[in-house]
Amino acid sequence: MFARITSMDIKVERIDEAVKIYEHSVVPAAKLQKGFLGAYLFSDRKTGKGISLTLWRSEEDALANERNLYYQEQLVKFIHLLQSGYIREGFEVAVKA
Repeated sequence: MFARITSMDIKVERIDEAVKIYEHSVVPAAKLQKGFLGAYLFSDRKTGKGISLTLWRSEEDALANERNLYYQEQLVKFIHLLQSGYIREGFEVAVKA
């Protein structure tokens, strides 16, 4: 299993909008991607810090949806909500409990 984590600083007053976009647009689009296993969005309403965690069957599946531009299409939905840029990281899931 592979996890992609995207961290971003969202404008505090726009957190609710970001949550709605994630729930009603990003998650349905993710479900259509090969190898998708799950998605989580974490947010701190005081600081605007947001973290998206998506789980994929393999690193290849996660990279494939970057090549087909799915990932970039999702990021664009948040650009107007951000205080600054974002950070994308990927990790092998070493332990699942």
